[in-house]
Amino acid sequence: MGDNTDNSTYQPSIPSHSDKIPLQEVDTIRRDITVAVSYRELMPSTHKKEKPWDTDDIDKWKIEQFKPEDNLGGTFTDESSFMTLFPKYREVYLKEAWPLITKALEKTGIACTLDLVEGSMMVKTTRKTFDPAAILNARDLIKLLARSVPAPQAVKILDDGVACDVVKIRNLVGNKVRFVKRRQRILGPEGSTLKALELLTETYILVHGNTVSVMGPYKGLKEVRRIIEDCMANIHPIYHIKELMIKRELAKDPELKNESWDRFLPNFRRKTLSKRRTPHAITDKTKKTYTPFPPAPEKSKVDKQIETGEYFLGKQAKLQAARAERQEQQKERKVEKAKERAADFVPPEEGGERPKKKRRKAE
Repeated sequence: MGDNTDNSTYQPSIPSHSDKIPLQEVDTIRRDITVAVSYRELMPSTHKKEKPWDTDDIDKWKIEQFKPEDNLGGTFTDESSFMTLFPKYREVYLKEAWPLITKALEKTGIACTLDLVEGSMMVKTTRKTFDPAAILNARDLIKLLARSVPAPQAVKILDDGVACDVVKIRNLVGNKVRFVKRRQRILGPEGSTLKALELLTETYILVHGNTVSVMGPYKGLKEVRRIIEDCMANIHPIYHIKELMIKRELAKDPELKNESWDRFLPNFRRKTLSKRRTPHAITDKTKKTYTPFPPAPEKSKVDKQIETGEYFLGKQAKLQAARAERQEQQKERKVEKAKERAADFVPPEEGGERPKKKRRKAE
């Protein structure tokens, strides 16, 4: 504790709970704590100053647009570029819509190239690029165009507050037929389920092939991804739609702002009926007398033939016996069919009561 002590970096040395504090060090610890408290009181407080510019009408979460004058560092030191391939059937559409894409990217100073020979799109920064995040938005733009998103809709990704997500759904279901059925659930009858999801999550959803392209705010993207993955896991989207509708109504009530909404949300559980186990072979469980000898083996086909004497017959005799048995069975069947035909010609018994006819009630 000399004159060279710097109060700005001074920290009192307080031993841990596991150490035993000697009595002679108690006064030293008290003195250190007193110095720390007095130093804290002398610190200038900035949060107590008046801030006339900080009013309640200011939206502190608003994302301000990045302008050229905000880039104080000037041009970039290196060039950044991204390239993606597109399918053959998109070639004609991209060729027609490319002037619109070029015009939208020129506002942020991004150059774009369409290569119809290789089937690729490329975006890169130029000397006029002022926004560092513009190249990332341009990368998402060409990715959405390759996934068959219309150009007027895909250009909206360049705006602040709009993000995109491409959900790969083919590897979530193994069976092709089951995959097609579950993908159809996202669309719904005449696209009604898809339209409801777009309205509730404030996003744009495009189901195409093995992927689902989503555009919108980050909160909506997170909800849509969860709904799509649950749909591929055999959970119908209608349950999530009901949940989102309830959440929208609860958000309007200011009293429930800081409360848990679990008691209001429906709990959809899978109802599985317990199936009673039935044994394959019903065994006789009656109490039997104990015998030390094992049961006699079942007689084989040869043993049965030896008992009947068929085993000792010749080949010709066996054929004659089989033919005679077959003829006997045919005779029995012929007699039964003759009785069935004759039953149609037997007259009914006379004097029996006739069945009463039902009368219609008068209207």
